[in-house]
Amino acid sequence: MRGLGGVPAERVILFNDREAAKRLATVEEICRSLVRARADRQALLVAVGGGVVGDVAGFAAASYLRGVRVLHVPTTMVAQTDSAIGGKTGVDLPEGKNLIGAFYQPQMMLADPLLLRTLAARQFRSGLYEVIKYGVIGDSELFEFLERKLDLLLRMDMRALEWVIDRCVRQKAAIVSRDEREAGPRQILNFGHTMGHALEAVTRYRKFLHGEAVAWGILGASLIGVGSGSITEHDASRIASLVARCGNLPELPRISPAALSRAIAGDKKSRGGRVRWVLPRRIGAADMGVDVPEKLVAMTWRELSAFFARARDGQQ
Repeated sequence: MRGLGGVPAERVILFNDREAAKRLATVEEICRSLVRARADRQALLVAVGGGVVGDVAGFAAASYLRGVRVLHVPTTMVAQTDSAIGGKTGVDLPEGKNLIGAFYQPQMMLADPLLLRTLAARQFRSGLYEVIKYGVIGDSELFEFLERKLDLLLRMDMRALEWVIDRCVRQKAAIVSRDEREAGPRQILNFGHTMGHALEAVTRYRKFLHGEAVAWGILGASLIGVGSGSITEHDASRIASLVARCGNLPELPRISPAALSRAIAGDKKSRGGRVRWVLPRRIGAADMGVDVPEKLVAMTWRELSAFFARARDGQQ
């Protein structure tokens, strides 16, 4: 095996980057490799890959010798626009996503949009759903840009990609700089993730790419928003239409509303067994910490597939 850019092969650590392999066992494997490579406290880990690589390598860096430096080189749309920024690291448990981890800031993050051309189309589209999230929660100009220029993004136009990546990074950096440990404003970034994480957990992280699960979560939160009166049907339809234009989504699992509610309650973002949702108020603004009745969640779950189908049919 060759090294990277002159790095000796024995210092290159490869690991499975599937969500299903995002486990403590992988962190242990990385740390043992570091021991064998005689890495000391001056070591620098360079994490080259997508969101799973960044989360796992970042957690290994935070843990090994109680903390060594890490530099992120994200290679996916999800990582370049979201997961590589902000210092969240962690791994999953069977009971839920990212339940073990640490807040650990990298020395630097280097994002090169040209790397996105190495992605399969499905992987690239998965990242666009996180971009839609940023437009909904705090940037109406970004959302309107996506409505106008989505076809360019799907063709991986570099100028459009650079504009979008810069916009997302700036928004996330501004939020994280005010609330590194998610005690307040950073919770707004959970939009779409409450239901999204539950879908990943109930399907054992084998059916959905992360962004695809978040896309269903965005649709679910938007539909709940209509039911609770927090957002108009018109704006919810705009959100659903933009999600649908990115492409089809894997079908929802056939589980009961009660099973979904149990999975949602197991997410690390719940407080005292109560789930606090992020719901859109309008395009470019959202409310966090919203208590949603279980009956409304159940109603949304039963209507969710049809909601997406209507948005998808509207594109034809």
